[in-house]
Amino acid sequence: MKATKANPVPNRPPDDKAPVEHRFFELIPPGINFDFVGPRLKMLIFSWALILIGLASVWLKGGLNYGIDFAGGTMVHVRFPQATSISDIRGALEKPGMGEVLVQDVGQEGKEFQIRVRGGEEGGSSTVADTIKNGLKEKFGEGSYDILRVETVGPKVGKDLWRSAALAVLFATLVMGAYIAMRFELRFGVGAAIALIHDVLMTIGALSLANMEFDLTTVAALLTVVGYSVHDTVIVSDRIRENMRKMRRESLASIINLSINETLARTLITSGTAILVTAALFLLGGAVIHSFAFALLVGFFVGTYSSSYVAAPVVLYPEGRQKKR
Repeated sequence: MKATKANPVPNRPPDDKAPVEHRFFELIPPGINFDFVGPRLKMLIFSWALILIGLASVWLKGGLNYGIDFAGGTMVHVRFPQATSISDIRGALEKPGMGEVLVQDVGQEGKEFQIRVRGGEEGGSSTVADTIKNGLKEKFGEGSYDILRVETVGPKVGKDLWRSAALAVLFATLVMGAYIAMRFELRFGVGAAIALIHDVLMTIGALSLANMEFDLTTVAALLTVVGYSVHDTVIVSDRIRENMRKMRRESLASIINLSINETLARTLITSGTAILVTAALFLLGGAVIHSFAFALLVGFFVGTYSSSYVAAPVVLYPEGRQKKR
């Protein structure tokens, strides 16, 4: 079949259109080569300096800002028919022996509040709850508010919860490191475990510096950070293993640097979307989940950073010792 003016391309029907060239947006252009391995020592010093600052903050403050889940205490959730100021509620609860009273606005129009009292009187948590109810009744009158929920945690239960939470975070960190060690190599597992410990300590330090409340929801955020961080580390480690098989003559430092650059776009897109959602949760979610969202926000930043600048130097350390020998 010969080409004609009506059909310039042979063997193509008259109505067949030329293929459309699709162009996709690329966050990271191909061929990029950032040096992640070169400044690893400086970044390690920077990271652990921040961790020491956070741990110093915890030590100077005498511990974290524990919620009633760990410190023990009473929480009463109340709702008023009209908007009420926090100062009026706090003034109604200024009773001798009440301890520190925290009032949080958890409603949309200033009508719902959570009243938290850490510790409490010697009479027990029920006495604290009754004191809160009587104080509100004296200030605002009988039937002027509704009690939605009352929660109490004793000091011994709080200590048990704190011990269980610490063991849960430690166990999750060790299991994640062991999983990577079995799937890849021992040095990858050690690097992942150190990176996870780095992420947890960095997040705890940020919580202390920001004076955020540390309760069971914050522990859930720490466990989420551990899972997210190890997920990104697995992606980078898998690419390193593939490149080690293809580039046997290259140094491990070059292979790690190339692998991080090849997965950089995927890392930034995944982390960016998670950070945007968490930032919206932190800004618009209310005071009840403020600490939870803050821990996630810091943990996602730190987890993305540690996969490139913390885990990689640990993997390279045994190689450097072998070369010296």
